[in-house]
Amino acid sequence: MKHILGLAAVAAMLGAAAPSLADVKAGVDAWQQGDYARAVAEWRPLAQTGDPDAQFNLGQAYKLGRGVPSDLNVALDWYRKAAQQGHLRAEDNLALLMFQQGQRAEAMPYLQRAATRGEPRAQYIVGTALFNGDLIDKDWVRAYALMTRASASGLPQAATSLEQMDKYIPEDQRKQGLAMAASLEKGDRSATLATTSPAPIRSAPAAVRTTELPPSTPSRPVALPARSAAPQVATAKPAPVRPAPAPKPVPKATIAAPSAAGGWRVQLGAFGEEGRARLLWSQLTKKVSGLSAYQPYLVKAGTVTRLQAGPIASAADATRLCGAIKAAGSDCMPRKM
Repeated sequence: MKHILGLAAVAAMLGAAAPSLADVKAGVDAWQQGDYARAVAEWRPLAQTGDPDAQFNLGQAYKLGRGVPSDLNVALDWYRKAAQQGHLRAEDNLALLMFQQGQRAEAMPYLQRAATRGEPRAQYIVGTALFNGDLIDKDWVRAYALMTRASASGLPQAATSLEQMDKYIPEDQRKQGLAMAASLEKGDRSATLATTSPAPIRSAPAAVRTTELPPSTPSRPVALPARSAAPQVATAKPAPVRPAPAPKPVPKATIAAPSAAGGWRVQLGAFGEEGRARLLWSQLTKKVSGLSAYQPYLVKAGTVTRLQAGPIASAADATRLCGAIKAAGSDCMPRKM
């Protein structure tokens, strides 16, 4: 039998909800004014009685250590409670924080859903996992699509990963990935991972290779306009996973000077887009001392652009230069002209 809720009962329910909304908004207002302790005091009783917006905001407070001592475990608990009630921003933050805390296999289903919603850090992590075949099955097309979207959002780590993917993923799969990325941009979530059925988890002791959790960009808190929209308390900036130490620049003394009459060059990579070749040159000249003295060459071969540097006097000098470039974490190959 269907039960019909009368208008009087509906009105009573709406009236009962109004004070809760006002209190959540009061906490947001206090947060915006820098009174974090008062914001937490407004949200805590609501969170304890099951309000998902208040639960999400308490998670943010504990993660940032504002109004309360920083406690990532408590933050995880509040995010999880809000996510279980369908709070999507809480689920995104839960996924990223679990991954940062080392719970990578457990975080992967949440990360996949966040990636389909357009969270760039989740797209970067899932794209890396799909490329490596770590925690989830390898799929280079989807990996390229997600990494393309993360790069388009301005995530520098994703742009660097795309350059590496270009060296290994065949052109036809890259084209499929770009088409899939375009579908994602238009909001077609089914183009990659189903939001309700994430790719299957595979047990694997190894962490996702080369993946570091990029920090989030804090967003300005805004007042809660309606019950369905969560107050935009500053997006939590997770404590960054410490990256491996950057390679030290190679001293100029180890690199021979360019020779106008030299018949050698070094090749640094091959790219489907000229812009990525130029980007790599810009990055390497900052890492490898003395490299900027050489001339960059963009050699076209059909749809591929090869990045080379020279001129170099001898094979020995080219080999030494390649050694310096490889020490900076990039591929390099001497070439006779």
